Amino acid sequence: MTEPRILEVRKKLLGKNDQLALDLRHEFARNGVFVANLVSSPGSGKTELLRATMAELGKTYTPAAVTGDLATENDADRLAESGALAKQILTGTMCHLEVDMVANAIQGWDLADLDFLFIENVGNLVCPGDFDLGEDLRVMLIATTEGEDKPLKYPTLISTCDVVVINKMDIAEAVECDVALLERNIHEVRPGVPIFKTSAKKGDGLAEWTAYLTEQYKQKTAQPA
Repeated sequence: MTEPRILEVRKKLLGKNDQLALDLRHEFARNGVFVANLVSSPGSGKTELLRATMAELGKTYTPAAVTGDLATENDADRLAESGALAKQILTGTMCHLEVDMVANAIQGWDLADLDFLFIENVGNLVCPGDFDLGEDLRVMLIATTEGEDKPLKYPTLISTCDVVVINKMDIAEAVECDVALLERNIHEVRPGVPIFKTSAKKGDGLAEWTAYLTEQYKQKTAQPA
């Protein structure tokens, strides 16, 4: 008897989130900000890759980030090492970010001063897939340490992503990751999705990854808001 009520509440929750995301997306477009939402499981190297990405982009552009976590401000502190603006969102018991959290986090920021905004979602491969955060690009990170079957285990989230990054390539051989099989599994779930292979610590693949982001930014800002 309670299932219809649960579904009704869920629809209302997602409906409100989607409307706020649409409004925020328009605000980002008016200010020429390219927004990427990074999702992954915990320990994929998301924060380290994002720190390196912002440091590289910061040579030419102005990036910023908001990062979600259940507790501590460690990730925001690490991202600030790139020289970019970074703010932590503490979610408490929530296993994902919602768009109102992002909107509240960036209050007081002059979006016109930014080129890129990165949203580092809470480490979770289930809940974040349901929530639009107003992003232009949803990026899924998979580390070589996680196993080649990860895309097959979490098909719903990967199906909502625009690009996949295979991280920790520098230790792929050591952990006996069959990268070719991992790529095949990714394309089985999400045919044709672009895949980048990186090592956040070593810097491998970073040039190709940031070049892709730069091209996406140029395409967006070339269009009328």
